[in-house]
Amino acid sequence: MVDVAGLAIEGVSVGGHETCLIVPTWKLAIDVGRCPRRAVNVGTVLFTHAHADHMGGVIHHCATRAMLRMPPPRYVVPRVKADAFRRHVEVWRELDGGALPYELVELAPGEDVELRRGLRVRAYHAPHRAPCQGYVFYDEREKLRPELDGAPADELAARRRAGERLTETLAVPELAVSGDTLLEGVLACPDALRARRLALEVSFLDERVTPAQAHEMGHVHLDDVIAHADAFENEALLFTHLSARYRPAEARALLAERLPASLRGRVIPFLPPWRA
Repeated sequence: MVDVAGLAIEGVSVGGHETCLIVPTWKLAIDVGRCPRRAVNVGTVLFTHAHADHMGGVIHHCATRAMLRMPPPRYVVPRVKADAFRRHVEVWRELDGGALPYELVELAPGEDVELRRGLRVRAYHAPHRAPCQGYVFYDEREKLRPELDGAPADELAARRRAGERLTETLAVPELAVSGDTLLEGVLACPDALRARRLALEVSFLDERVTPAQAHEMGHVHLDDVIAHADAFENEALLFTHLSARYRPAEARALLAERLPASLRGRVIPFLPPWRA
């Protein structure tokens, strides 16, 4: 578990092996590659894309919750893959013999849904080798309309009795998750760049995989981040999906050596243990 600007995030994310980011206080996860045990406790999973290291654990998640008599999970999936997702579960129902109950929410880039009161998520396009989307999570708060600030209480009461709405909804981006992507997807989403926290896929850190090779695979290279260091307004950046070729000590050393000073103090590498 790591503390990302006051928000606990746990799980595992190793490029090509397994990704599952769990936000315990929000009772949700992003992707379930192999389904760590702790992921079973969260009832909502948002999938960025359908590669096996991001979606391969969904049946285990669904079946385990059913076995433990937990409420059916809610899965948020890219709309373009929703029908295939349904077919996948149907095949497993036939194989498993169980009901595998779940709720499906289809979401396309630009669309949003309320996850619970005060927490909304919006999808955005993440260019990758497969259809992929990132997510921005918003803390929604009601705030008195600016023109009414300082108005006497009796005036506000009269306006309220007359049916006038006195507040407006303020949506604050608290967390953005990139999914597997080229950096251009994040750069094209202003709320991802200004969210308090950004979980950013950075798979490769040095010349063992060049930026061009990373881009062919649909991934971010550390060189991309360095080149656009000034674009990130986030309080904290969680680097996810690091290639398994980097041992934790080596990854920390490379980041300390290569990151510009403007980013160094804000970056947290999400490193193994391999299993959570």
